[in-house]
Amino acid sequence: MANRLIRCVAAVLLAGTVAAGCGSKKKQAAGQQQQAPPQYYPTAVVHEGDATLAQVFPATIRGQEDIDIMPRLDGYIQRIFVDEGAVVKKGQPLFSIDSPSAVQGLQSAQASVTTAEANLNTAQLNVNRMQPLAEQNIISNVQLETYRNQYESALASLQSAQATLQQARTTMGWATVTSPVDGVVGEIPYRQGSLVTSATVLTTVANIANVYAYFSLNEKELLELLGRYDGDTQQEKIDNMPEVTLTLADGSVYPFTGRIETISGVVNTATGSASLRAEFPNPDGTLRSGTSGKVTVPDTVHDVFTIPQRATFSQLDKTLVYKVQGDSVVQAIITVEALPDGQTYAVTEGLQEGDRIVTDGVATLHNGSKISLTPPARDSLPAGSVTAQTTGSVTTPPSGLETGQTSGGNSRSATAERSRK
Repeated sequence: MANRLIRCVAAVLLAGTVAAGCGSKKKQAAGQQQQAPPQYYPTAVVHEGDATLAQVFPATIRGQEDIDIMPRLDGYIQRIFVDEGAVVKKGQPLFSIDSPSAVQGLQSAQASVTTAEANLNTAQLNVNRMQPLAEQNIISNVQLETYRNQYESALASLQSAQATLQQARTTMGWATVTSPVDGVVGEIPYRQGSLVTSATVLTTVANIANVYAYFSLNEKELLELLGRYDGDTQQEKIDNMPEVTLTLADGSVYPFTGRIETISGVVNTATGSASLRAEFPNPDGTLRSGTSGKVTVPDTVHDVFTIPQRATFSQLDKTLVYKVQGDSVVQAIITVEALPDGQTYAVTEGLQEGDRIVTDGVATLHNGSKISLTPPARDSLPAGSVTAQTTGSVTTPPSGLETGQTSGGNSRSATAERSRK
C-alpha cells in the first residue's frame, strides 16, 4: 500500500515537471517570434515631374487618292494589262474595252463626213457655174445668192460631221482605260470577256505615297483636345498639335509619325462625333488603303508622380498604395492614369513630394504592417535560403522615384520621361 502511494506521488511530480517544461518552451518560442525582425520591402521616394499620357483612337487608313476606275463606254473587256497590286503610273493602260456601239458610231461619223464633203463640192460647183451667168445678167443675182447659201450650208454640214467624227474618235479612245494617277491597283472583279457599262467599277487605283488615317472623337473629347493647345482658331490649334503615332493591326508601331491635318466642320448627328484626318508618309508602300490601325495622340502632363503599377493594389473601385511612416505602412488612396508603357502609372492625386511608398510585394502587407527599409546582408541569410540570380539586366526605377537604401547605405535616383509610341 505504501509503495503504491509512493508511485502515485512520483507520477504526479513527473507530470508537473513535464508540463512546466512544455510551458517554458512555448513561452520561449513566443518570445523568439515577437523578437523576429520586420521583413524587408523595397521602397522609393516619389518626386514630381512630367509624364506623357496618350489617347488611342481606332482609325481607318485610306490612300491620298482612292480613285474608282470605270469605263466611259459600254462593251466587253477585251484585254487586261495589269494585275491586282501592280504599281502603275499616270496614263498607263489598264483595260481594253471592245465596244461595238463605239465602232458603229465611228463608222457612221466617217460616212457623214464623206457625204458632207461631197455636198460641199457640189455646192461649190454650182456657185462657180452660176457666177459667170449672173455677171452677164443671164440669171439674176438672187439665183446666184441661193447657190451661195447652199454652199455655206454644205460647209456647215461638213464642219458638223467633222466634229461628230472627232467625238467618235475620242469615244473609241476611251476603249483603252488608263490610270489617272500614280498608285497601286486594287481588286479586279471582272475578267476578259465580261460585259461592263459606264457604271461598272473595274478596279481602284490608290495613290499611297502618303496615307490618311481617319478617326473620330465625340464632342467632349474634341473640346478637351482643342483646349490643350494654344491658338485663336481651330487651324492654329491643329498646327500646334504634336505628332501622332500609328499602331498597326499586328500591334507593331509604324516607324513614321504623322500629323493631324483637318477636323470635319460638321458633327455627325447620328453618332455625335467629329472626324479627324492624320497624314502619314508611306515611302515603302507598307500601308495599304482600306486597312485599319490605332492613332495615338500624346498628351504631356506636368507635376505628377510616376510609380510602377506593381506598387498599387485595388479595393472596390479604388487604387491604393502603401506609404511608409516610420517603420510601418499605411494605405493611401490615389488617382492614377496609365502611361503608354503599360507598366507605369501617373499619380495625379493622393501623394505628396517626398512620400516614400512600397514598390513591390504589396500583396503580403496590411495596414500597419512593420517593415524594414534595409535589405539583409548575404551572410545573415538563414540556412537554406535561396538568393535570386539575375543575368545581365538591371532594373531602373521609374521616373520620379528615388529608391530605398541599399545595404551600403547609399541611395540611387533615376528620372525618365515615358512616351507612347
